[in-house]
Formats: sequence, structure tokens, C-alpha cells
Amino acid sequence: MSATRVDRDTLRTALELASRAPSVHNTQPWRWRAGDRTLHLYADRTRQLSAADADGRDLVVSCGALLHHARVALAAVEVAAVVHRLPNPADPDHLAALELFSGHCPGADLGLAGAITARRTDRRRFTDWPVPDGFEHELVQRAADQGTALRPATDPGVRRRLTAAIRAAAQLQEAAAGYPVELALWSGVVAGADGVPVANVPGDLSGYGDLSMRRYAGTGLLAQTPAAGDVDGATLYVLATASDDPLCRLRAGEAASAVMLHATELGLAGSPLSQPLEIGRTRAMVREEVLDCALCPQLILRIGWAPTGSAPPPLTPRRPIDEVFGHLPR
Repeated sequence: MSATRVDRDTLRTALELASRAPSVHNTQPWRWRAGDRTLHLYADRTRQLSAADADGRDLVVSCGALLHHARVALAAVEVAAVVHRLPNPADPDHLAALELFSGHCPGADLGLAGAITARRTDRRRFTDWPVPDGFEHELVQRAADQGTALRPATDPGVRRRLTAAIRAAAQLQEAAAGYPVELALWSGVVAGADGVPVANVPGDLSGYGDLSMRRYAGTGLLAQTPAAGDVDGATLYVLATASDDPLCRLRAGEAASAVMLHATELGLAGSPLSQPLEIGRTRAMVREEVLDCALCPQLILRIGWAPTGSAPPPLTPRRPIDEVFGHLPR
């Protein structure tokens, strides 16, 4: 079977949908380039966070989430994609090359494609209803399908150690040179095509119990509906890989996308938490004290039931597709 030429408008439609993928601080650090029968994903280092993500870990995980979103979106428009990850050793920013095949796509999941526009990064307090065991099993399996492991921090001791790492990371970053300014530049946005809008930041960060949430800039316009007990009841999950290299980080991003989209299908809400893994000291804490040195943590996912009786957070902005999509030079 040979790769086939895909209509440019079809590609644009799919990639515009895929651009709803979450990224650290909504930086959208990616570029697409299309060939005659291929599609190429590149990291955009001009959008890398120099203080919070000096080694580019979050950037690659973010691009991995986009890659999975793109696979789902392409399948929904009957374009199958064979993915070659890190195809060019001479160019580490060339993260994936996709061979495209137009026609019937047996792997299409229209429900998952629909979840792309329904998903939000929801930072509100969740209710105290637990994630059902059956749902949790499905989420763990979705991560496994992408070659990663999803570990729920439901044991009280494990959760205590994980939340301690989250608090320690927040304290270290707030005192780090350049971090407060960078965070202010990428959050508290009122209008724009990127960054974390003020309308998506909770106005009240109390009531999360043992969990420390990242303090974005702005006063916060997102209303908090009191949850049962007025304490966040989300479950924390550690998304981990067998080793720690760019390929594993890319895979972790794909898994994060798969898990969060399926959680959306199940009616759950969620938000990624990367802060404790942005610092070597607290990343080591999570690996040693939460994962027993068996796996390498790549991302923490906070998943639970959104508060009832209130509208979900608004969609966050995205860059125009023409800013991130173009064609390879002939």
C-alpha cells in the first residue's frame, strides 16, 4: 500500500481540530509541514519556556498530545496515518513524520474526535465523587495502549508524598529567577491566540485540600461552584514511562491525550499538572517516593467529576492554523 495525496483543505480541517490539544501554558509550541503524501511535526523552540522548561521536556510532551489529537482528527476525516517518531537523528526538532493514506480508516473513533472540542483544562474544584473503578481501568488501559503507564495515587501515603512534591516545586519556582515574569507573560491573558486566559483561572484557590495549584497571573474570573465538602475530590494519576528520553516524552504526550479524551467521553473532567516535574529535585522525589524508582514520571493528571450546576470553563484560544501549518519546500 502506498501513501496517497490528501486534499489540502482536508488536512487543514483535521489539523485545526487537532490544535485543540493541551500544551504547557497554552504555548502551542509546534509547527506542521506537509509534503505530497506526508505530514511532518516539528517542535517550535521559539515558544519554549526558558524558566519553567529549560530542557524542553514540557514542550515535547505538549507536541505528543498534539500528535495523538492529529491521529484522531485525521482518522475522523478518513485519513489513516502511519507515524514515524523522531525520524531524523540529525534534526531533534523533527518529532514525527506521518505517511498519509486517504480512504476508509478502520481505526476512526468519531466519539473520541468529538471529545476534542468538548475537553477543557478544568482547574476548578471537583466534587468528592470518586472515579469508578471501571472508568479508572479504562483510563489505565488507554495509557498502556500508547506504551506508557498510568498510576493512580489513591493510597494515602503515596498521595501525601506526591502532593508534597507538588508543594515543594511551587515554592522552588516562585523563588527562581525569571519564573514569575515568565508565568505572568503566559497567563492572565484577556485577549490573544495563546497563553492561559484569565477567564480560565479560578478566582479562589482555596478548598483544594492537600493539593497546591499553580498560581497563574490575573485575578481569576472562573467562578468556583462549591463542591461537596468544599474540598477538591480529584484523583491524581502519574503518567510514567520506562525510560526518560525524547521518544518517551513524546509517547507520554500521546498517552495524556488518549487518557484525557477518553475521560471526557466518560463525562469526567481533568487538567494536567506538570509543575513538580519541571524541577529535577522534585521530579526525582516523584520517581523515588511515588514510583519506587521503577518508572520515570512525565506528567501528572488530575481527573474527577466537575462541579454540577455550572457551565464548563470557556475554550482557550488557539493560534490561526496558517501560523502553524505550511508546506515543505519543493
